[in-house]
Order: sequence, then C-alpha cells, then structure tokens
Amino acid sequence: MAPMWRVVFIALLEFQCYMSREVTLPAGPLYRVAGFSLSLPCAVSGYEGPRTQDFEWYLYHDDAGDRQIGVVSTRDAGFPYGLFQARVRAGEIRVERDSGDKARLVIQRLRPEDQGRYECYTPSTDTRYQGNYSASVVVKVIPDTLLITHSRILSGQPVIEGTELLLTCTASVQSDEHTHVSVKFGVRSSKGAESVGHNLREIIAIDRELRVTPGRSGSYEKRYKDGEIALEKRNGDGGRDLYVLKMSALAPEDSGSYFCEAAQWIRDPQGKWERIAQRTMELGNLTVQPLADTLTLRSIPEGVITLQPGAPLSLTCQVSGVGGWNRSAQLVQWMRRGPAGGVEVEVARMGPDGVVSWGDDASRAGRGSMEKEADGRFSLRLFSVHPADAGLYRCAVSVYAGRLTPGPTSPATITQRSEWVTVNLKTEEVRVSATIELPHRPLLKRGSTVTLLCNISVATTVTAQVEVQWLQKPEEPERKDVTISEDGKGEVLASVTHDGLTRIFSNGSDLSVDRVSAGCYRLRIFSAREEDQGHYRCLVEVWSQDPHGGWYKTGASTESATVHLYLYAQVADLLLIPLVIGLSSALFVGVFIIATVTCCFMNRLARQRSQIRK
Repeated sequence: MAPMWRVVFIALLEFQCYMSREVTLPAGPLYRVAGFSLSLPCAVSGYEGPRTQDFEWYLYHDDAGDRQIGVVSTRDAGFPYGLFQARVRAGEIRVERDSGDKARLVIQRLRPEDQGRYECYTPSTDTRYQGNYSASVVVKVIPDTLLITHSRILSGQPVIEGTELLLTCTASVQSDEHTHVSVKFGVRSSKGAESVGHNLREIIAIDRELRVTPGRSGSYEKRYKDGEIALEKRNGDGGRDLYVLKMSALAPEDSGSYFCEAAQWIRDPQGKWERIAQRTMELGNLTVQPLADTLTLRSIPEGVITLQPGAPLSLTCQVSGVGGWNRSAQLVQWMRRGPAGGVEVEVARMGPDGVVSWGDDASRAGRGSMEKEADGRFSLRLFSVHPADAGLYRCAVSVYAGRLTPGPTSPATITQRSEWVTVNLKTEEVRVSATIELPHRPLLKRGSTVTLLCNISVATTVTAQVEVQWLQKPEEPERKDVTISEDGKGEVLASVTHDGLTRIFSNGSDLSVDRVSAGCYRLRIFSAREEDQGHYRCLVEVWSQDPHGGWYKTGASTESATVHLYLYAQVADLLLIPLVIGLSSALFVGVFIIATVTCCFMNRLARQRSQIRK
C-alpha cells in the first residue's frame, strides 16, 4: 500500500490540474460583413477568486505581427488604444456580460480595418499562475454585397377583401465565401389594427436551406396549408434570385405596411449558422376594405310592380363592390314571401358553379329562367305570372372572397340582401258556390250503389274550369289507408282536376267520378258497405286560363255543406235474426223432449227388473 503522503500529493496535483484556468473562444476563422455587427463570446473556467471575472480584448492586425492593440476592457476605462477610443465611448464597441465568467465583445458596425486576430485575456485572480489565461480567433471582414431590390411597390390605394396580392423581391450576394441567402415577407399592422403580441408579423419566408415556412402569427399557417399563401423562388435578371409572394385572397387583417427582408448566412467552423448581413426593403402600404363596407345589392325595378295574369315578370339583381369578379365566387338567390308576409322561401338560385335550381315550386323551372347577364347582373324571369306568383321578392348574394370553387360546406365571407320588390296581379272577380245532393236517401241500403251530386255555379268574365274534391268524414275512427285533406275536414276519396283528370284515392270501396253536366259532378259508390257511412262534402277550386293558354289557380274556392249517408239493412239481413232464433228454439225443445223420454224409459226399465228378481 502506497504511503499516505503520496496519495495526498497525487490528489493535490489532480485538483490543481482540474482547477487550471481555461479561456475559450469560438473556432475560427470567422467571416463577418463590413457594416454589420460582430459578437464574440468569451468564457473562462477553472479559475480561483471571485465569480465575476474581468475581460480584456486585443486586436492583432494581419500585417502588424505580434503588436497588440487594446480594444476594450471591463476593468480599465482607459484601456482602448486611440484607434478605438471614440467608438468605445460611443458604445459602438462594448463588452456585454452573459454571466460573471462569460462575456462577449460586440462591435456594432464592422469596418475593414477591424479584420485581424482577436484575443480575449482574463487577468489572473488565481494564487498560482496555471492554465490558459487567453484565447484568440481570426475574424475576416468581407465586403457587403447583399443587394435587395423590388420591381413594384404598393400604390397605397385601398383594395377590396378577396383581392389577390403579388409582391416581388430580388436578392443577391456576390461573395467569395460560401454563404446562403434567406428571404421573408412581413407586414407592420396599421395603427389600431389587431395583432398578436406586436404589430410586426412575418407572413412567409424561405430560409437559408430553401425551406418555405409560414408565419406563426395570425392565420398564416392555416392559409398556407389551404394554398392561399405561397412563396416562390425564381431566376431573375442578371443572375439574381426573384422571390414572389402570392396571397390569393386578402383579408381586412392584412392591412398594413409591407416589407421584404433578405439575410446572408454563413456556417462557422463549429458548424453553427450565423447571420452576417441583413437588409429590409419597404414595399408600401396596403388597406384592405371589408366586403361588408363595399358590397351593395339593388333589385331592379324597385318598389311595386302591377301585372295582368299571364304577363311576364322580369327582375334584375345588381351587385357591386365585390372587387375582381374572376376572383370570388357568388351564390345568388331569389327569395319570395306572400303578399301578407309569412315565411320567406327560395324561388331560384344560381350556385358558384353556374348551375340553376328551383326552390319552392319546381314547376317554375318550365316557365321561367334565371341567368347571369353580365358581371354583377343576375336576372329572374317568369314567362307568365299567375296569382300564386304575387308577393314580395328580393335577391340574396353570398360572396366567397378569393375562392372560385368553394366546397359544399364552405362558409361564405358575407351574405347581403336587397330591398323587397312588391309584385301585384290584377285579377278578374270570380264567384263560386257549391251544393251537395244525395238522391233517394230513404231507400239506400247496404250493397246498393250510392250517388252523390256536387252542383257548382261559377260567375266570372274569364275562361274558367273547376277542380272538385270529394271528402268523407267516417262514422268510425279514420283509417290509415286513406288520404286526409290538408284542412283536416275529412278523408279525400276522389277528385276531378280542371283538365278532366280523375283520381281515386280510396282503396276500399269501388268508386267512380264523372262530370254529368257543365255544373254537376257525380261520385258513385258501388256495393256500399258499412264503412262508407258518414258525412260527405265537396270542395271546389276555380282555375282560369291566361292569354298564352296556361292554366292557373284564381284563388277562388268554396265548399259545400255536408250530407249524411246512412245505409239500411237488406231484407235478407232482417229475416236472418228470426230464422236463427227459431232454429235455436226448435233445437232446444227437441233436445228437451228426447232427454225427458229417455229418462222415463230408463226408470220404468229399472222397476221391471227389480220385480222379476223378487
């Protein structure tokens, strides 16, 4: 075993080696650009004494051999040589501390004469002079060749939401060293505009390794993923690189002052990328007006329109304030309400794809049209109006700012509606009345043919036809296999339309409907059953013919009073009950007589046998 003093001696040597002072600087040479800053971090470790160490910087010019030039010191204000004194006093050259034993030399604007070997020296605070008290690194100052230009700037004129924006920026570097360039586009928000954290926002950038990254503030990431923002690098004139920013649909929050920033990068010997030059080019101011402030709709004509039945109706929706019509899709709808108000329904629509569809009444598709006459002009035409077309009309326009092919569930940027236009129709007075008749009522029996007559009287000066419906309100609860009238007044059995078409709705009894004379319609029920009993009535609607030969409802209608149908039993049904009662009584008497005779005979036979035995 080694003597104790040897162990202690070796431990002290190891401790002293561990505690040896060491000063470190980044590996060189470091290439930096004239006119831009230099930051050299210097750290000291393994020292004795206070935790806050002092740092002194020296410069050795390439052509000055080992002649030191004092640059700046943390402990001696008079340390700088005359070459640097004014710049040190102005703060252009200074030492910034990261901690007590870490500090960096900062030269705010490098000059060509600042090139050379920089030494970081730490005055000793140790009990013994041991270790490394300084370190040095070579700094090369290269010319500033970073050039940034633009081909056009923003005019400052307001643009409408959804407008496309194209901005270009040209950047180039002429350097003997291997450097990379990055470019980014950004915006400084207008005064009072909302921003995230600050008013400077990065829109999109191409980094030094040609990766495109959107800005993290606002909605730029989402818009980049949706393809609404893009940045391309192209070959420009004179060997310069052209960077093109495209924003397909501007939003109000895009208002502000735009700029393009180019940076020059170099990889230092330790493998770390450093930005050695940077320039910013102002591209002008942009104001984006919201569609809500610019979009206007107008229905033409305005006010009140009065037409005769059969006349054409033409309405135009005039749209303005959309911006570029080839940039934003529109959904245009014509809406209608009844003359007395009520629910608003869609008459027709033209989708963003230009396809027209009809809403509340598909029959209008055959007697009307909806067209895009020009950018901002959409027409609705009804070739022949009827009383059902009267009411309030207006157009509604939904704009998809900056999107030509929105998805089915894509929300519109804005939807606006025009003022109402009132469409009135001058109609001839029509009076109509109806009565119902049940002939031979006292003689109607089950199994008979029942006849119901609906007598109609129409007073009008125009050509008219009627549509008749027959309704029954049964004695029993309503069956599930019949059609119920809309007003709930009974079950619809059959009808005759204005053009003579007969419809039978009941699938129970055998029915027929015909027209007996000009004002008389007949319903017949063959082999009437008990289920056919109940209250009957007829409903009448008057139709008229327009000058073009089309038929329409005049709105005149009436209903008859009710008549009660009761079916008596047939003669065969009346004889059935006595016959059944008679047969039952006869059968009972016969069984009683047979049972009595049999019982008496058995008793007599039993007595005779008893006497014989005695």
